[in-house]
Amino acid sequence: MSVTTGVETRTQFVAARHRWVQLVTGVICMAAVANIQYSWTLFVPEIVKTFGWSRASVQASFTVFIVTQVLSTPVVGYLIDRYGLRPVIMLGGFAAGLSWIINSAATVLPGFYFGALIGGIAAGCVNACAVNSALKWFPDRRGLAVGIMAAGYGSGTLLTVLPIASMIETSGFAHAFFVYGLIQGIIIIAAGWFMRSPDPGQVTYSTLVQQSRRDFTLVEALRSPVLWVMMVMFACVATGGLMAVAQLSLIAQDFGIKNIQVDVGLFSMAALPFALIVDRITNGISRPMFGWISDHIGRETTMFIAFSLEAVGILALATFGSHPVVFIALSGLVFLAWGEIYSLFGATIGDAFGTQHIGKIYGVLFLSAGFASFFVPIANLIMSATGTWTTVFYIVAAMDLVAALAAFFVLKPLLSRHYTHCDHAKYR
Repeated sequence: MSVTTGVETRTQFVAARHRWVQLVTGVICMAAVANIQYSWTLFVPEIVKTFGWSRASVQASFTVFIVTQVLSTPVVGYLIDRYGLRPVIMLGGFAAGLSWIINSAATVLPGFYFGALIGGIAAGCVNACAVNSALKWFPDRRGLAVGIMAAGYGSGTLLTVLPIASMIETSGFAHAFFVYGLIQGIIIIAAGWFMRSPDPGQVTYSTLVQQSRRDFTLVEALRSPVLWVMMVMFACVATGGLMAVAQLSLIAQDFGIKNIQVDVGLFSMAALPFALIVDRITNGISRPMFGWISDHIGRETTMFIAFSLEAVGILALATFGSHPVVFIALSGLVFLAWGEIYSLFGATIGDAFGTQHIGKIYGVLFLSAGFASFFVPIANLIMSATGTWTTVFYIVAAMDLVAALAAFFVLKPLLSRHYTHCDHAKYR
């Protein structure tokens, strides 16, 4: 008995140490792929100015990216469940580099759409692998671990916002696409080599949050109302966040504050890059912060708080956003309250359905982001028709409130019944 205990203790010690290596590896990969989504807004004005295309037609690239990322995620999840993490995330690294190299050579809209398609595959591979790894290695701290992984994606561009903006200004957007495409591809391939899943018995479950002790298949998960309610909520909240990510540069431009210098004493900076830096910080902080909170007070209660906060931030941005300092602060608040969806929904789906088939199940959940992405170009059309962003802001704020109320009054009782019965019966 003592020998077995010693072996188990040693196994747990090695696993505890190794899982943090896996976490760091995932964060590096997520940070490297983040530019494809979060730095896109820097390129849009220059692409429009260079080629004379409409904003909506250029922003359709962003929709192509999101839809491809979303639609590829279930396939990526299947590949992860079948072949493991390493080959899939390295495939994502190759696609991450190729995506921006294609953009650097594009001179027609279909070229940018094709680059966005490859970028969507890259983001789908890297995101799915990172979340999968966190869910499997940290069942006792899923909210925190998935949040840290997601923070790499949300704040991954913090160190590259100013260099990319500077390179676009001095060398042109094509050169910036090419250089940073190479950099991000190489980083992901190199770091992805070290990623793997835990062996059986290397992890322990949480004692603070309810979690299923058995693994659901994809078919069983699809028969559960929990998954469908979460998909609707995810789509509602993701709409506002994706709109802010893609349109922030244009919103600042239309508010007339894009290039207004903001002096904070120690330094002065234009409102837009200042806001982008603040947004990356708050977007990154929100994911592990709300994930950690959810590990202690529950996922659904945390969702209610965060989604309500985002609705308030968006309404305030619509009312007071024309002041540069207020714009910076409120955009930071919006990103603080939006970024956590990737930690909260990921952790909840792992709690509810286990991790053996989590790649495929999370991939289906992530399809909701595809529906949300269609609002990005539609937001431009609404703004053009009304001459203001106010209507757009009101719509997405209402969707956030719907998700907040659903988290507390619909998802919470559903999950309570799910955990009561899931270990004893299957959905039929």
